[in-house]
Amino acid sequence: MHPNFLDISYLKTGNKKQKQVFQLLNHYKVMEILKAFSPILVGTIPIGIDIPSSDLDIICCWDNKANFIHTLTQKLGNQRGFKLYETIIRGHESVVAQFDLEEFAVEIFGQNIPTKQQMGYRHMCIEHYLLCQKGEKFRQQIIDLKQQGYKTEPAFGVLLDLGDDPYQALLQYEKEFLNNDF
Repeated sequence: MHPNFLDISYLKTGNKKQKQVFQLLNHYKVMEILKAFSPILVGTIPIGIDIPSSDLDIICCWDNKANFIHTLTQKLGNQRGFKLYETIIRGHESVVAQFDLEEFAVEIFGQNIPTKQQMGYRHMCIEHYLLCQKGEKFRQQIIDLKQQGYKTEPAFGVLLDLGDDPYQALLQYEKEFLNNDF
């Protein structure tokens, strides 16, 4: 059975970095500040394939982009290195805020797409499933590729021979993941 990634409580019983992230996010009330936007911590730290330079990625869903931007700016804009920008990703308006909390870089990513349907969450769930299926050696190979400079999805792409677009190709495992209660 996989952790409930929708509630960061699973981090309390995780590895050293996961426990540290749990304390940090609670201390700064980050998930509480973002609660109206259905935040989910995604990426490598929740699934234990992070490297020292890994950041905290939090995805959000906004109905009102201006309100999301206002919340980020008013509640988190005083954090070290804060910057915010808007972009289009795969045809969707996106808002990205970046800043530092203690020794962690944080990126908050928001779209007008429910968080469980966003690519970051879907990829993380699929990657977690694959890590559980393929074992510790595979996990270590992913970490090794990341330490060599590969982003997460391309690292999976190399080991699974996923072709030119590993971001899209990883989604082929989604049906398998959804049909298995692991």
